[in-house]
Amino acid sequence: MKAVILVGGKGTRLYPITCDTPKAMVPILNKPFLEYQIRYLKKYGVEDIILAMGYLPEPIQNYFGDGSEFGVHIVYLVEERPMGTAGAVKNAETLLDEPFFALNGDVLTGIDLAGMVKRHREIRPRATIALTPVEDPTIYGVVETDANGMVKRFVEKPSSQEVTTNMINAGIYILEPEILTRIPKSTFFMFEHDIFPSLLEEDEPISSYPSDAYWIDIGTPEKYLRLHHDLLLGEGQSSLYSQGEGSRHIRIESGSKIHPEARIEEPVLIGRDCIIAKGACVKGPAVLGVRCEVAEGAVVEGAVIWHDSKVGKAALLKNCIVASSSCIEDGCYIPSGCVVGDNVVIGEGSRLAPQTRIWPDNYFKAA
Repeated sequence: MKAVILVGGKGTRLYPITCDTPKAMVPILNKPFLEYQIRYLKKYGVEDIILAMGYLPEPIQNYFGDGSEFGVHIVYLVEERPMGTAGAVKNAETLLDEPFFALNGDVLTGIDLAGMVKRHREIRPRATIALTPVEDPTIYGVVETDANGMVKRFVEKPSSQEVTTNMINAGIYILEPEILTRIPKSTFFMFEHDIFPSLLEEDEPISSYPSDAYWIDIGTPEKYLRLHHDLLLGEGQSSLYSQGEGSRHIRIESGSKIHPEARIEEPVLIGRDCIIAKGACVKGPAVLGVRCEVAEGAVVEGAVIWHDSKVGKAALLKNCIVASSSCIEDGCYIPSGCVVGDNVVIGEGSRLAPQTRIWPDNYFKAA
């Protein structure tokens, strides 16, 4: 089977992380998010991958090339303007003559794709939709099913009184190619709002594949940070099985220099060529990108720090994100004595004053 991954969005909910970095390329444990999706598909034998792109396609193309380094074959389709989830897949119509996967480009999961294919082949519906349970379905679109697991109704962002199920669309579909004939050319069209409801109105079958496997979308900075914590603490291992990540450990990559009197508490990932000074502390779950520096007496706890960033003396970073530009080798600098608190995002290229204290719901970005 082939797969289409939708990676064309601007990732506005992730700002300022995605100001000049496509969402597909934001680092997860120092690797681009999209790499995990590609390896996930490869694990299930899906080796023909189409990337439906829009915003900032060049960094993605430059990193993945033809896909051979990852054991897959990649075709790039770049839309001139946003076409929606269905419109983007429509652009690949000439490449899709058999049932195929379509995946949202912001989801990391361990859903069993082999089981999903088996169900689709047994029922032969027009589409099969993976479902996942969530604690608060009111912020998603819920999917109601009958006793046989066939989709009955879609309810977009129901109120708490309207909630009849906690199962939501997980952003993974198996689609029959004839569905693409329902999508007009050069038109903004959505599977969720335009295609699936119309299928139900015409009594065309849509099956579901419910799963309680690990699932998360990285649509917000809070979820982006949570994903790192989950993986470092051992959650979601099935989705990263081929990488061997996701266990409690201390991983220090080549070229990094850790002072004997620095303190490293697991689980942490320290990228290559980092410098951790005397008296500094890196406490997991935490990630340092390549060429980061943590000065004397500084504490990094539960934080994700992108490449080439520097943490000054006696600074404290706790459960926050320090982003760096993906386009240039220029990281953030956190001056001495700064305190950066929970869920704060320090934007790309920022320069703060010494002793600055930054609390939640704020971010700083260079002008």
